[in-house]
Amino acid sequence: MQSEMYDVAIIGGGPAGSTAATLLARAGRRVIVIEREKFPRFHIGESLLPFSTQAFDRLGVREKLDRTFIPKFGGEIISSCGSRGVRFYFKGGYRSNRDRAYQVTRSEFDKLLLDHSRENGAEVREETTVKNLTFSDDGVKIDIETSTSATAVIEARYLIDCSGRQTVIGNYLNLKKTYDHLQKFSVFAHYENVDRLPGIDSTLIRMVRGVDRWFWMIPLTETRISIGVVMDTAAFRATKLAPEAALEKFIAEQPLMADRMRNAKRVSPVYSAGDYSYRNKKLFGDRWLLAGDAAGFIDPVFSSGVFLAIMSAEKAADTIDEVLRDESLKPRLFKQYSRRVNRVMDVYLTFVTSWYSGKEFLEVFLNPTETMQIAAAVNAVLAGNEGQSFQIKWRMWLFYFFVRAQRFLALSPRLSMVPNKPNGEVPMKTVGATS
Repeated sequence: MQSEMYDVAIIGGGPAGSTAATLLARAGRRVIVIEREKFPRFHIGESLLPFSTQAFDRLGVREKLDRTFIPKFGGEIISSCGSRGVRFYFKGGYRSNRDRAYQVTRSEFDKLLLDHSRENGAEVREETTVKNLTFSDDGVKIDIETSTSATAVIEARYLIDCSGRQTVIGNYLNLKKTYDHLQKFSVFAHYENVDRLPGIDSTLIRMVRGVDRWFWMIPLTETRISIGVVMDTAAFRATKLAPEAALEKFIAEQPLMADRMRNAKRVSPVYSAGDYSYRNKKLFGDRWLLAGDAAGFIDPVFSSGVFLAIMSAEKAADTIDEVLRDESLKPRLFKQYSRRVNRVMDVYLTFVTSWYSGKEFLEVFLNPTETMQIAAAVNAVLAGNEGQSFQIKWRMWLFYFFVRAQRFLALSPRLSMVPNKPNGEVPMKTVGATS
């Protein structure tokens, strides 16, 4: 069987795969993307972070995104008891020069990015499955099968695995490591006619945090909103409810959700996902790199999924392009890539672990202080700042110190977290207000 030779093969056509493909194709590399599904297809992870906009500029897709999706200026987080909330705007992040991101319908967003890869010279094969990988000193052979059962062999000098949670190489080499403390289950759907705030506040992601679960509301269009709930996998299984019945029940039990949804109409199936936090123990080999969710996925509570996918894919593309020019650089550059991606995932793993470790995180977060610009630093990390500058690091250390101290000393007012219908509006503080 005759094979075709490429500089780089990419498994997966999601945001990571399409980002890497566009950048490598623009650099003059012969690139192929192998995607098992046909786009557009439903996907979760609909809220983006401002620090991805620099990559969108580099990809040349900003104008397309501006025409297609609504902006996201920040978010609001509210305690389930309705006694306190914080509305934060990205403009107020520490030394921020980015005031917005996007809220996206992922089926449209992912297709836009993949089509853009084609336009920039990458070859894209959808409905194509990887059946086997064979690595050698010179590259990799990939056995593929199409939707019509036709088979072929593709050869490439390097491989970037952007296959998402399928994590082809991670499973192939048994690299996947799950986080026992982050075994969560989510149910979610799209709705029309949900009540919204006026002005730019209508674009904010809304999160309602309870004792054992949290809800999201993500505006996708002028009329459509993504709504979901996350809880421990064991707790969900104990309900013995199907996803549709569970989502209806959980919403009805939370007044801060139900009040906004009195006139809402569900316009999609109810989807579910579980046990989704993991990391691969190794992110590179002699002829491959892992990027996006194929490298690892941290719980999506702070909307870091697409940001991490695009960041890692951008770094993977740059790394392999440089290695293709001078292979003697490979040992150093591959290690640098792995350290960088792991370091950024650690930032969000620490954030997420603190969110789930107890109500102390929320008690401190909902009592923001301008002292030493700690709230601004937290805001910056929420916007996608990797937190590697010393100015942000020491402020985040102080934030986590206050969270730990809150367990023993009420530095911030305590919260009951018991769902309760508030009398009037939820008391709301703002961080980085635009007015």
